[in-house]
Amino acid sequence: MLTAYFKKYTLHFKTPGGTSRGVLTSKDSWFIFVFDNDNPNVKGVGECSIIRGLSIDDRPDFEDKLREVCDNIADWQIWLEEKLDDFPSIRFGLEMAVKDIVEGGIRIHFPSQFTEGNDAILINGLVWMGDYNIMRSRIIEKIKSGFSCIKLKVGAIEFEDEIKLLKQIRKEFTEEDIEIRLDANGAFTFENVFEMINRLSDYGIHSIEQPILPGQYNEMAEVCSRSKIPVALDEELIGFTNRHEVRKLFEKILPHYIILKPSLIGGWGQSSMFINEAENQNIRWWITSALESNIGLNAIAQWTYTLDNSMPQGLGTGGLFTNNIDSPLNIQGERLYYGVEDTWNLKNLIDE
Repeated sequence: MLTAYFKKYTLHFKTPGGTSRGVLTSKDSWFIFVFDNDNPNVKGVGECSIIRGLSIDDRPDFEDKLREVCDNIADWQIWLEEKLDDFPSIRFGLEMAVKDIVEGGIRIHFPSQFTEGNDAILINGLVWMGDYNIMRSRIIEKIKSGFSCIKLKVGAIEFEDEIKLLKQIRKEFTEEDIEIRLDANGAFTFENVFEMINRLSDYGIHSIEQPILPGQYNEMAEVCSRSKIPVALDEELIGFTNRHEVRKLFEKILPHYIILKPSLIGGWGQSSMFINEAENQNIRWWITSALESNIGLNAIAQWTYTLDNSMPQGLGTGGLFTNNIDSPLNIQGERLYYGVEDTWNLKNLIDE
């Protein structure tokens, strides 16, 4: 007989993380623990990670729903299939915990060359927003660390400073040397987005993520058709759970890329549905984390490796927190590795 319980855990940023939606100093996750009463020492662990103001399950009844799921854990399959459309992070946390216990409770969800330490995942270097000097130093640090693809958060500091940063990068590095991805988090308006994109396009930009706020379907379709920079959808995908609706969304907007955050869209199964619909329409994609702890990041990374996508993935967030869960994940240069000789340490989580 299965038993489940959950625990809230607050992650603290080493350095405040700036986006166009504001500055993050901490974020909450909830961990689901699942075990069989006949073998209570083997626990499956799943992470329910929300981002305040962005996740659709950032709502007052979140813990009530999580408690209901844990109290009725025997119905886990029904929960996953039909009952958690409005709670994508809980769906993913449950999916993760069940997969973990099935595989022996050792956080190896998808055994592969990655989990055996024989291969790694190419990732981008994320540069958070800050003032000009801070962002410049972070960009230099990422390039010196060996990253050939960097992702810059834009839209919060002076636009001319952002242009100055891009100009400086391109003075020293060509598009072949360094791939630049931009993430606007919806910072531009439909009235100014083309002016902004036209200016940014002078600097060999690979893509721009969510240039305007989600939900403006006609406007986003026009942005995608007219933009001089390929457009990637991110926040736009949140809240879509039906394959038919996803197909209609892609047919309407025709993005160049989609970016998948399993915690925000409902886990591995839901993410696979998005991928299938995107590939049917020749839309490319990559995977990123949504500021999970190493528990969630590990689960996403292992799954991502099985997809055999050669593009740099957005999975370099494990070092953001002062109190992350110690794990075998480590970054060397621009690659994420699973260190087979390293161990998990859930002491922070269990003892908090």
